[in-house]
Amino acid sequence: MNKAELTDVIANKIGISKKQAEETLELITQTITETLKNNGEVTLTGFGTFSARERKGRIGVNPRNPTEKITIPAVKVPKFKAGKNLKDTLKGKI
Repeated sequence: MNKAELTDVIANKIGISKKQAEETLELITQTITETLKNNGEVTLTGFGTFSARERKGRIGVNPRNPTEKITIPAVKVPKFKAGKNLKDTLKGKI
């Protein structure tokens, strides 16, 4: 399911216009992104937790020149931990 399909499902289930559903979905994703950018965490009880973590810098190998070492800098990456209800649903327990 892509963003447009998700917008259609939201609009149909709630009974709002597709534009309103699209704006709502955009606001949710922007809010989650901003919270993670500011080292926060977003928990949707039963669904899961979005967070950001720091991946350490390391030394790598240049794929074009395998004898050359390159420095890969530290970077912030998103993380998602599934909640109990989501896990149980996928396992077929609910």
